[in-house]
Amino acid sequence: ALRMKVERVGDAEAVISMPWSPEIVGDPRTGVIHGGAVSALMDTTGGAAVLCHADAPVATATMDLRIDYMRAAKSGATVTATARCFHVTRSVAFVRAEAVDADGVVAVANGAFTMDHGR
Repeated sequence: ALRMKVERVGDAEAVISMPWSPEIVGDPRTGVIHGGAVSALMDTTGGAAVLCHADAPVATATMDLRIDYMRAAKSGATVTATARCFHVTRSVAFVRAEAVDADGVVAVANGAFTMDHGR
C-alpha cells in the first residue's frame, strides 16, 4: 500500500522513496501523509542500510527507532528517505536517516537494529 521504491542501495546506505497517494493521507482536509507512513519508510530504509553494510547480517530487526518530525510532508509530494549505517557491533547496527520532500527535511531518525548473522 505504501508503494515504496528502492532508489539506491550499497556501501551501508539506502535510499527509498514513497510517492504520495490518497491511501496514506492522515488528514483528508490537508492531504498530508500520515506520520505512520513516514515512520514505516524510515524504518524500512534503515533496515536496508544495515543489510548493505560490509558486515551485513542475514537478517535484521528494529530494536529502537527515534523519529523527530520537523514538519508535515507537502501534500502531493514524494517523500524520499536516505539512511546510513554508521557503526556496527557483533549484535547491533546503528543508523541515521533523513526523510525529505520537494521543500526539504520532513523528519530525521536515529535507530538501532539487530545484527543476526545466523550462527
